[in-house]
Amino acid sequence: MCLICGWIYSEADGDPEHGIAPGTAWPDVSINWTCPECGARKEDFEMVQI
Repeated sequence: MCLICGWIYSEADGDPEHGIAPGTAWPDVSINWTCPECGARKEDFEMVQI
């Protein structure tokens, strides 16, 4: 989950609009990827239980 805006990355859904295919595990997401909602860096995300 993005600590800045609350957007949640789903490994099942990925982020195809930004080059992350569905099924991409969080550790495999590029360090250069940014939150599609607010532009926060990957390091600004925290794992949450859903």
